[in-house]
Amino acid sequence: MIIGKVVGTVICTRKNSNLVGSKFMIVDPMEKMASLGAGRIVAVDNVGAGINDIVLVATGSAARVGCDDANAPVDACIVGIVDDPQKIVIVE
Repeated sequence: MIIGKVVGTVICTRKNSNLVGSKFMIVDPMEKMASLGAGRIVAVDNVGAGINDIVLVATGSAARVGCDDANAPVDACIVGIVDDPQKIVIVE
């Protein structure tokens, strides 16, 4: 999982039928998370995140589970909104 900040939205009117009704957000991973190889990503949002929210993003096959659609072509999904970003502790 990746922790990141929502920095934008993506609007696309034509998309795969499994993605109809999905909201797409651009997420910028936290600096320490970027070492996992992720730059900015587009993630499906079904938890109601907004711009500047700090979010948890599931990637890979876990993203499809997080979006409740095993047939959707999704490899990143926002699965949570962080309540208190000040209390995030990253141990190296």
